[in-house]
Amino acid sequence: MSGFLAGLCVAVLPLLASGFWLGRRTARPENLGGLGTAVEHATFETLHTASLAAPPLRAGLTGETARKSARRLRTLLGTDALCLTDQDTVLAWDGLGEHHRTEIMERLGSPLETGRGEAFRLKCDEPDCSLRWAVVAPLTVDDRVHGALVACAPRESAVLVRAAGEVARWVSVQLELADLDQSRTRLIEAEIKALRAQISPHFIFNSLAVIASFVRTDPERARELLLEFADFTRYSFRRHGDFTTLADELHAIDHYLALVRARFGDRLSVTLQIAPEVLPVALPFLCLQPLVENAVKHGLEGKTDKSHISITAQDAGAEALVVIEDNGTGMDPDRLRRILAGEVSPSGGIGLSNVDDRLRQVYGDEYGLVIETAVGAGMKITARLPKYQPGVHSAGPLPRE
Repeated sequence: MSGFLAGLCVAVLPLLASGFWLGRRTARPENLGGLGTAVEHATFETLHTASLAAPPLRAGLTGETARKSARRLRTLLGTDALCLTDQDTVLAWDGLGEHHRTEIMERLGSPLETGRGEAFRLKCDEPDCSLRWAVVAPLTVDDRVHGALVACAPRESAVLVRAAGEVARWVSVQLELADLDQSRTRLIEAEIKALRAQISPHFIFNSLAVIASFVRTDPERARELLLEFADFTRYSFRRHGDFTTLADELHAIDHYLALVRARFGDRLSVTLQIAPEVLPVALPFLCLQPLVENAVKHGLEGKTDKSHISITAQDAGAEALVVIEDNGTGMDPDRLRRILAGEVSPSGGIGLSNVDDRLRQVYGDEYGLVIETAVGAGMKITARLPKYQPGVHSAGPLPRE
């Protein structure tokens, strides 16, 4: 979080400086219709324009995002023309003199190679073209040049050079945030793959063995279990979004428990208490199923008597509160700490560290798993899920194939 705040400061401070500069240029002693001084008005306009330019850039530097942001960036600089380029071509041009595209790309070799800005005179035979100077400010992320912001004007201006550099720095920060968002998405996808890989091969083998045992004695029961197995594996290995609904996750858990109960019979009992109002809540895909699998593993492992698992999902105002509890063998708290810290192989606790990490990444550190356990005392896992979180949206029902 501290890194994010630092990045935010880096992103905003150049814009405040630009707004202050614009305000000083246009300052008047009179009040502007209740909006404060001219400096305050100019600062507001600068930040408002920047807020409109930022969202497209958070998707990276492409032709579409460049077109959506170029006009706002030109407004920030107050210049006659502005273009955004990548390493090879002009992605978007806003304003006058678009016939200068080829000339500008021919002059970008050095700035794109060195990452240093420069200004140069434009050559133009068009009698109606007022553009005479171009200011180039490279766009860099992690010391790698992605492209350039080029501002064109009728005359040379040291102020424009500095202002273009500041705006380019702000654009670079947005591109860096876009890169971080993409890295986060790739990380989540990798963790989902890891969870899929952790779906116990023994569970799959045992489920198929149980189904096979009913084929001769109870064909209808075998058919039902085969459908449960198909629905569970289809959900677990779907390629359809990073998030799901609590209803869909619980439905998959129901398929999973049907297969487990078929194997262990009366040794396992399960109770569910689900508040209907929390069923539409969106949450990370495969977030609860590993916790239930963990409860089954520790609830039945090393026990000959009956085991019980309870799953509750309650409405807690702005959050949904999900609790998964078993009366199994429990775990040494120190070992649990090492599992959550990643110091012990994930096989030591099915998906616990993975789920805890994903909840913290999506919702913040305060939303990690709360686990109460001791040797011989069972385990109680509590997960808090905000009902609304920016960027957390279910991809909708799983499409039928």
